Amino acid sequence: MEDVFLALVRAGLWGDFNENENQNENLFKGLDWDGVQKLAEEQSVLGLVAAGAEKLPTGILPLTEKLILLCKCQLIEQRNVAMSRFTEALVKKLQDAGINVLLVKGQGIAQCYARPLWRTSGDIDLFFSKEDYPKGVELLSPLASKKMQDARYTKSYGLTIDGWFIELHGTLRNSLSSKMDKVIDVVQKDTFDNGKVRICRIGEADVMMPCANNDLFLVFAHFVRHFYKGGFSLRQLCDWCRLMWTYKDEIDVNVLEKRLRKAGIMTEWKAFAAVAVDYLGMPQEAVPLYDDSSKWHQKAEKILNHMFNPKNNKLSPAKVFPVNTIKFLPAILINVNSLKVKERLLA
Repeated sequence: MEDVFLALVRAGLWGDFNENENQNENLFKGLDWDGVQKLAEEQSVLGLVAAGAEKLPTGILPLTEKLILLCKCQLIEQRNVAMSRFTEALVKKLQDAGINVLLVKGQGIAQCYARPLWRTSGDIDLFFSKEDYPKGVELLSPLASKKMQDARYTKSYGLTIDGWFIELHGTLRNSLSSKMDKVIDVVQKDTFDNGKVRICRIGEADVMMPCANNDLFLVFAHFVRHFYKGGFSLRQLCDWCRLMWTYKDEIDVNVLEKRLRKAGIMTEWKAFAAVAVDYLGMPQEAVPLYDDSSKWHQKAEKILNHMFNPKNNKLSPAKVFPVNTIKFLPAILINVNSLKVKERLLA
């Protein structure tokens, strides 16, 4: 079932099945479609699976299952339209108050997909400079029905406004390691101080996001955190692939490589790059720093097993990245690293 599920995801990502899958209609016959839909929902890629299913020859997907998929995608689409309207108003409110804000993850990355409205949405993540972050919290917190306490080190504040959960970020540090967080701080400074942004269209508004170079590193660092600390899904990997593909001609590979090495996550990059090529159909020439060595393909297989295994625990990443799991262990188990300790002592 997982092979068919991934074939549908690939078709949804890139627009069609590969040659072997097109010639093998038996691959899809007699399939547990309920199981495929359940897996798609667990991995937050129902829209991609539905888009892939549209490419199947007539009669392969039972009509009932096709209607269920389409109805679920309509619900995803309606939620995304409503979220875009809300985000547009929220960003305008901040801008009118003279507060610079960037959209990260979520709806911005959705614009990299062929069908943005079919990407399963999550929270609304707003990114501020360190100076504007407290201003954003002050402006929006009175509007919230629920609030999550400010996390001092990661500078994040959760609010529920009109039923939508919004996370305000004064930094995108992920607490895995001091090395990684220092590079994230450098990328944040480059984004805000040097105006390294791009414009995406959300609803009727032009909204700023980090430039492609900076966003690619931040998105990758974010899902590496989730891989080690929990909450990792295939959607995050698909987001990364679509971001790379959309901006493949703008990526500064030298800058990317320096950042990955300084952050200590080059091993993860090469392993996930192999997942993107081997299992998600990403053209290898569009993946910066792709390495075709057998060890990365072996790690890719382990990552996939990790992703589809419901019995995973906090130490499961050690099966894929034993050395880094040991280095990140304090952050994985007790959410602390040396930079976090230093900042608390100096506060």
